[in-house]
Amino acid sequence: MIITRRAFTTMLSLTGLAAIAGLSPLRFISEAMAQAAADVAKPVSLPDMALGPKDAAVTITEYASMTCPHCAAFNEQVFPKIKTEYIDTGKIRYVFREFPLDIKAAAGSMLSRCIAKDDGPKYFAVTDMLFRQQNDWVVKNTTETLTRIGKQAGLTQQQVEACLKDQALLDKIAADQKYASDVLKVDSTPTFFINGEKIKGETSFEDFAKKINPLLKS
Repeated sequence: MIITRRAFTTMLSLTGLAAIAGLSPLRFISEAMAQAAADVAKPVSLPDMALGPKDAAVTITEYASMTCPHCAAFNEQVFPKIKTEYIDTGKIRYVFREFPLDIKAAAGSMLSRCIAKDDGPKYFAVTDMLFRQQNDWVVKNTTETLTRIGKQAGLTQQQVEACLKDQALLDKIAADQKYASDVLKVDSTPTFFINGEKIKGETSFEDFAKKINPLLKS
């Protein structure tokens, strides 16, 4: 689901974020750029948040929603093994892309971006924290919990509020999501691309290894 203006304003009123976030309309890109699936690893509107060497033989790109329980399960159970075996050893590059399925997910992604700025490892650390505390900030008071997480990461309350009403940042997330939907045909989370090959849904470490290892040898 692409976050539209109506969905955005409606969800704000339901989640308690209306007092913080701006209500100006999203400005979606009018046409998806004509890029081949092989160019999936190239950033569109926002700079990539990534771990691992840029010249790695294998690049995995994950599209995830911060409110997606399957994404949280993957983050807890599978990603640490991929990080230990392939990322920390410099064998692959891992890119995380936001694909928010609702306004709460968009807010979580915005907070991760604001805290990390251009620091990839810090972004992954904040994203991991949000996934692990997903039940708290998604089910309970979203604004209060995100503010607490932001403060724990070093932001002031004013900085958290400014982040969550940053229309330009939200527009870029929406534009990248629209590109992923229109061009790469991403329609659910998590969705992965391994050197351009799409894999949908939760995937085991063993299945990832079967895809990655032959590419490392070739």
